[in-house]
Amino acid sequence: MSRFHSYLNSAVAILSLYKGEEPFGPFIKKYFAANKKYGSTDRKIISHLCYCYFRTGKSMQGIPVEERILTGLFLQSHEPNNLLEELKPAWNQQTGLSIREKISFLQQVDYSTTLFPWVNELSKDINKEAFVFSHLVQPDLFLRMRPGKEEQVKQKLRKAGISFQLITADCIAMPNSSKIDGIIELDKEAVVQDYSSQRVGEFMKMVRPGQDLVRRGPSDPLRVWDCCAASGGKSIMAKDILGDIDLIVADKRESILLNLEKRFQQAGITDYESFVVDLSKPLQNSLSTFNLVMADVPCTGSGTWSRTPEQLFYFKAAVIDEYAVLQKKIVSNVITQLEPGGYFLYSTCSVFKKENEEVVDFIREQFHLQLVKMELLKGYSVKADTLFAALLKKPL
Repeated sequence: MSRFHSYLNSAVAILSLYKGEEPFGPFIKKYFAANKKYGSTDRKIISHLCYCYFRTGKSMQGIPVEERILTGLFLQSHEPNNLLEELKPAWNQQTGLSIREKISFLQQVDYSTTLFPWVNELSKDINKEAFVFSHLVQPDLFLRMRPGKEEQVKQKLRKAGISFQLITADCIAMPNSSKIDGIIELDKEAVVQDYSSQRVGEFMKMVRPGQDLVRRGPSDPLRVWDCCAASGGKSIMAKDILGDIDLIVADKRESILLNLEKRFQQAGITDYESFVVDLSKPLQNSLSTFNLVMADVPCTGSGTWSRTPEQLFYFKAAVIDEYAVLQKKIVSNVITQLEPGGYFLYSTCSVFKKENEEVVDFIREQFHLQLVKMELLKGYSVKADTLFAALLKKPL
């Protein structure tokens, strides 16, 4: 048996053990740790074959695992490679075709309708075919360079021989496999943050101190509550954009806030408060009111599935409604903490309208907030995630 057949068989064996109960990345790392026979090249190729399987999404139900893996590999390959040459030589000669041409060549299912079968649930203005086919592409790794660190970061990357593309004055894109640990002081000099997530900063820039924000004193900092803070990336960005702010962060998970604390230390953020809270339930303790409440709410994560295609593979549509209910509960409980004239920044990493536009409609109808800006942040054309953000304002 050739080594390429061995790689394929190993991928099939690993996939037979995986049930989607945890992210595939940690799962396969634990598998390789327990099976020391695989070298670094073996691990890389086998992992890639497993992800090729997941990237076929819902499109090849009932097809043998080996065939699904090789189909995924073919659809993702842009040039001939040794593995296809060994196992599917006729396909290997067609790797330069476009996705549409490859699908026609295979004469199989129409992947534009079956890979991601929930296109009717998508937010408006999305290019459905481009979005669906983006799941066949590994997104890039993006860095947001912190203010004053831009040249320093670029010089370090050049010195290390890491190729990158400058997307904006403070945003860098590089291949997802780029190793930057030990080269960049993460969180201090630059934050690993998807391009579309960085674009949420455009909404933050619309929140400016002025007569329309009620403040305790003219020189007092803005009071900001990051109510679903997770690892704190948007809080760090808010500090960089809004300057001196009075920051409170919260999350349901204490372990997450402990990780946030480590990131904040590295980022030089020491003046803040944090607490654990389940925002699906009414607040038990009275908080101070805020000029800005940021709610990056729990969601399906459907805008990030090109990074984690196993989530697409195991997804069930009923979850969309479950998240929409949860999101409305959260926003109902946190909007009460807005000052008159205050801003509410709602965001998700979802592409589903029930989690996006329909929740914004709910906010406007139930709480009479005024919509300032709303946008689906389309990352599928730039090898980034696709996210949603809306900025609303409470009348004075």
